[in-house]
Amino acid sequence: MGREIAKCLRGPVQRHDGYLVTQDGVVTWLFGHILRQAEPEEYDARYKRWRAEDLPILPQEWKLYVAKDSAKQFGIVKGLIAKADEIVHAGDPDREGQLLVDEVLDYLGNKKPVQRILLNALDEKSIKSANAHLQPNEKFFNLKQSALARARADWLIGMNLSRAYTLAARRAGHSRIVLPIGRVKTPTLALVVRREREIENFKPVDYYHLRATFQHENGSFTAEWKPRDTMAGLDSENRLVDKAVAEAKLKALSEAPREGTLTGYQKQKKQEAAPLPFSLSSLQVLAGKRFGYEPQLVLDTAQKLYEKKLTTYPRSDCEYLPTNQFGEAKTILANLAAAEGSVLAPWAAGADAKRKSRAWNDKKISAHHAIIPTTVRVNPETLPRAERNLYELIARGYIAQFYPPHVYDQTKVEVTYKDELFTASGRTERDSGWKIMYQSKKKAAKAGGADEENSDESESGARAEDENDSLPVMKKGDAVEYTQGELKKSVTKPPTRFTPATLLAGMKEIHKYVKNPEAKKQLKDVYGIGTEATRATIIDDLIKRKFLHPQGKKKYLVPTPSAYLLVDALPDEMTYPDSTAIWEDRLHSMSEGDGTLDDFLKAQIDFTKTLCEKAWGVKMEVHGEYVCPRCKSGVLVQRKGKNGVFWGCSNYPKCRLTTDDKDGKPDMDEAKNRASSGGSRGRWSAKAPAASSAPSFAPAQVAYAESAGDAQPSAADWDELNTLFGPPEPYVPKQWKNWNDKPKYSASPMEKMGAEPEEKSKDGKPKEKILCPRCKEGHLKKLRGKNGTFWGCSNYPRCTATFDDLHGKPVLE
Repeated sequence: MGREIAKCLRGPVQRHDGYLVTQDGVVTWLFGHILRQAEPEEYDARYKRWRAEDLPILPQEWKLYVAKDSAKQFGIVKGLIAKADEIVHAGDPDREGQLLVDEVLDYLGNKKPVQRILLNALDEKSIKSANAHLQPNEKFFNLKQSALARARADWLIGMNLSRAYTLAARRAGHSRIVLPIGRVKTPTLALVVRREREIENFKPVDYYHLRATFQHENGSFTAEWKPRDTMAGLDSENRLVDKAVAEAKLKALSEAPREGTLTGYQKQKKQEAAPLPFSLSSLQVLAGKRFGYEPQLVLDTAQKLYEKKLTTYPRSDCEYLPTNQFGEAKTILANLAAAEGSVLAPWAAGADAKRKSRAWNDKKISAHHAIIPTTVRVNPETLPRAERNLYELIARGYIAQFYPPHVYDQTKVEVTYKDELFTASGRTERDSGWKIMYQSKKKAAKAGGADEENSDESESGARAEDENDSLPVMKKGDAVEYTQGELKKSVTKPPTRFTPATLLAGMKEIHKYVKNPEAKKQLKDVYGIGTEATRATIIDDLIKRKFLHPQGKKKYLVPTPSAYLLVDALPDEMTYPDSTAIWEDRLHSMSEGDGTLDDFLKAQIDFTKTLCEKAWGVKMEVHGEYVCPRCKSGVLVQRKGKNGVFWGCSNYPKCRLTTDDKDGKPDMDEAKNRASSGGSRGRWSAKAPAASSAPSFAPAQVAYAESAGDAQPSAADWDELNTLFGPPEPYVPKQWKNWNDKPKYSASPMEKMGAEPEEKSKDGKPKEKILCPRCKEGHLKKLRGKNGTFWGCSNYPRCTATFDDLHGKPVLE
């Protein structure tokens, strides 16, 4: 891109390391995000270790760092900006392209004037025209804010929820799994998982169609029987599922008399406009259906055509064209007509360059316009196959704009026979119009049109017309005669698996998959989830991370066990696209000046907090050989402590059950005894409260007792234990001869941990001591352990109660 821009400035062009010099100025470039967002541990070193109690991580001031592989180019750009009098921002004409350059200018504190050039094509004429119409960069401030909002929202969701639910999976024994969660990626994965379950749970149903042939004086036709919804043998969807009823009806219809009446006849002249030119998504969907190309391949190939100056900017979400480019139509069509041997040549030769379709609409244009051929001449036959196929699709979509509408007569008839209703419809073509380029081989041969390879009715959404669709000339009230009937059996089919192309279409038309009926209406006109540039990457990433597996020639997407685990663990807010689609709509509105970055991020932070809290209580399928007998939600894993090897529950700290090692395995008998008695390496008190009056503990705050016999679990502890596996059997503490006979504790001795200095109030007096709510004898002390600050009882080791620290105070409820 830098080379093409430099060619359009006054030469000569002098090449340097990382930039080009012309008489009009210096051209330099970035590659991707040359600045990266900070990792959690770069905000605070303690975040390097993944801990649920640290979530959510919410940066107070967002940080950027120069990416290592971009450091050299960053230095070059920095030096050139320092020398510049004025800067021209030539990022791609979308929100990500706006941010890529703006974030570097902001990072360097640039105060120099900045102009914006919007390039939708790299041919000389387009570049010179855009360079002659530079705009102030501040005009695109809202576009940058929208991109910042997207980037920071993705960081909040990705960093926090990936940690929260990966830790939840590890508490359930999935020790080696990482669950990457994305604001767009996860609802996309859930679409595939839900579709697969619909297929798995699908039960086929047989049903019957009854078709009758009627004779009119002008010819015969076939009509479909429409049963009344009150008759026997129909299912809830008004399908005839009772074969006996169907056969009886067919027999009754065949009996004399056989006269019927045409009780309805409607004939309308209709016009069908040419399909709009392509956005990236519509091109990816069609190329997937037509050639089996994956979305990423389509994007990469469209990028190559763009870089060869043959087509316009590929990452466009727009299907309309600016009126100021209408004048180029004559040149583009002439170039296409001159492409010898190409299927495009006869179509372009038959186009009317003066005809202006609905695609030419300035009100529908933002920074982009639809993908079309440029004025650069090329014979598609000389291009590599994938490039040729895509170029021909793009060019045909453009040529269609200069053909007349497809005109036909739509006819609908109703026949009443023996008090039953039969309907038929048909169409008679008047003028093929643009559809001459999309017709079936049979139809095209009659018109002298396309060959078989380049014809596919599905591409335009139109179907090949068949002569049998036409109906005789009739009028309401005419007599008809029943001649024969046919009973045809059909079977309901399960939904079809997604392919990369149809999944991409689903991301774009996301309103079809939302859960909330009201949201479905609201989201019908939104831009889907993801962007034109990222949808293909997201699907490709799900495949690379082995959450989706392409299967068969058509590459149907099948979810893997990891996909089920992730989707099942997450709440609906992340697996259904409702929230994500609404956010995408708000991001788009923000780019147009409606909404602020702060308001958007505040909503994202609230959402992140809610889902991190839900991760504590999530139930996952337990994975491992030694399921914890206490919580049933974790597995026993081998640990190494100061007193040697032991086994502890992976669901720590929610469950603190431990047991001894026995020949390299956990002592399950000991573990079951401790689970039934409520102990860890110690024991629960035998007496449980009759009813809980205390508020429930949040999962992060539950600290099970590990005392030696007389420590009292809190009411909330007992509530949770009872919920997990019912009330414990009464337990009588063992009588020990001396203190050394007691079991060793699983907790590290608190006397070896450093206590915080005694806290004092503002008047210099010691703060009031907090009575331990567990033993009612000791007071709580603030301690420093391996995992950070917590509170413990001064009555240790007789009382081993511990409590989390929150803002310098123990969490007691």
